[in-house]
Amino acid sequence: MSTFSHVVMFVVISIALLLPMTTVATEYVVGDDSGWTTNFDYQNWAKDKQFYVGDTLVFKYQAGAHNVYKVNASSFASCTIPEPGTGLKSGHDVVTLAAPGKKWYICGVGRHCADLNQKLVINVQGWFAPAPAPNSAIKYGYQTFMAIVVIILAIITIN
Repeated sequence: MSTFSHVVMFVVISIALLLPMTTVATEYVVGDDSGWTTNFDYQNWAKDKQFYVGDTLVFKYQAGAHNVYKVNASSFASCTIPEPGTGLKSGHDVVTLAAPGKKWYICGVGRHCADLNQKLVINVQGWFAPAPAPNSAIKYGYQTFMAIVVIILAIITIN
């Protein structure tokens, strides 16, 4: 019975310690209901969103009508398409944000990027959302909670 108590104690402490650090990846459909299309303000769409490593971008469009190229800052500014065959073209392209930093995407069809504003730039944050500075109530509330958990587990283990 004591082994079971130790396992329970380990699981509860692990959950209590790791739960505040977990995050859930978010899936963003680029352009929301409009999807990946021309004459849409993607910078305005992205401005209030926080992108984190692990999140995904979904580019939805009619296959053949558009495509998606990941580019660098200068190619984004000039709408220069990388070498052919490196773009995404399924019409439902899912891009996982794997590293922090700026990310640039353009459509390589015709003049969609240069003349019709079909381009997106985002800034991807690290793994975890930045935590707000804790006020004393939160800080001491969490410490009190952890102390109670440890005491309860100690009592269970002794019995």
